[in-house]
Amino acid sequence: MTVYQDLIYSIDNFVCTITLNRPQKRNALSARLVNELIYALEQARDDDHVRAIILTGAGDVFCAGGDLSQMSGSSSGNESSIPHRGGFVELNLALTTVHKPIIAKVKRYALAGGLGLMCGCQFAFAEETATFGTPEIQRGLWPMMIMANIFRVVPRRKGLELITMGERISAAQAKEMGLINDHFPAESLDEAVLEFAQKLVDRPPEIMKLGLDAFYRQSDMDYAEALPYLNERLMACLGTQDAQKGLMAFMTKTQPDWRSPS
Repeated sequence: MTVYQDLIYSIDNFVCTITLNRPQKRNALSARLVNELIYALEQARDDDHVRAIILTGAGDVFCAGGDLSQMSGSSSGNESSIPHRGGFVELNLALTTVHKPIIAKVKRYALAGGLGLMCGCQFAFAEETATFGTPEIQRGLWPMMIMANIFRVVPRRKGLELITMGERISAAQAKEMGLINDHFPAESLDEAVLEFAQKLVDRPPEIMKLGLDAFYRQSDMDYAEALPYLNERLMACLGTQDAQKGLMAFMTKTQPDWRSPS
């Protein structure tokens, strides 16, 4: 079992929960935490007992963004026993290549790099009192890295307003602009996210993997290029055991059990 220093990794009933565990730093993204996140995502990717992933933060916060103390030159407490897997670039790429659905569960706030991390997940749910923002502009910075994620989630005008104003928005505003899927009272968030995760578990795992891979690959293709690619991926889907099981269940008017081996 991998020993993590800045995150908690657990699996229960096909759901892997990865918890950013730097509450004293508001779960700010240090180099070590970023590296451990990449490693944990790869571990979940390769584990057949994981069908869905919940990403959250320890304490009462999701993530305050990048660790500014390290950006200013401090690297103390950053040594890791885990082999180096990469930095922010590799972390963002890992979010798109796990090929298992990742759900961000946001408590209190997701700011700066924490917002970018949330946007890199396929789904996001938050407390109804949570806030979101990119305050970099007020610190003489620009959220370069996280733009790639933000503008793949929200419309350009809304995204630019968020970045250039540097002001926090509410969960209701975040939902309206498509930044999150939904928000819930704080006492209901855990249950709502887990229920959503279990619904994802009850979907065909091989098809989920093929579908998410195709989703990211076609998203940056020209339309004329995407269509033949997606046609080929449809043929691949039809050749899977999941498809055979699903079609047989349809013919026999039964409900397929996606949790049991084919």
